[in-house]
Amino acid sequence: MVLRRARDGHVLTVRKRGTSMFMFPGGKPEAGESPVEAGVREVREELGLDLSPADLMTVGEWHTDAANEPGHALHSHVFLSTVPLEGTPTPAAEIEELRWQPLDGVEDVEDLAPLSRWHAIPAVRGMGI
Repeated sequence: MVLRRARDGHVLTVRKRGTSMFMFPGGKPEAGESPVEAGVREVREELGLDLSPADLMTVGEWHTDAANEPGHALHSHVFLSTVPLEGTPTPAAEIEELRWQPLDGVEDVEDLAPLSRWHAIPAVRGMGI
């Protein structure tokens, strides 16, 4: 899930406990959950933020290498909240650290997950939002 900060448009990335790579908040769908429903649930569990599916737009769908699990692949659906965040997210569940990432220059950020670095952030930047 791509969440933007209201004052500067930076996007929120998270680092899970015991890992070194930053990525977008989110996770795997539970049985019967759509990708959007999974994203909304994961953001609530990981950051304490309530999102409305009506405020989400599709950024894209990608197949990439997993950032923190060598040899594993991901099939990801990425959504953007069209409502910039005014509040402060709080790390919860397995989230150890939060970082606000500028949209420019991500190609040089080595601790940013491949999905975010090479696909999702460039796509958001290209959307001009």
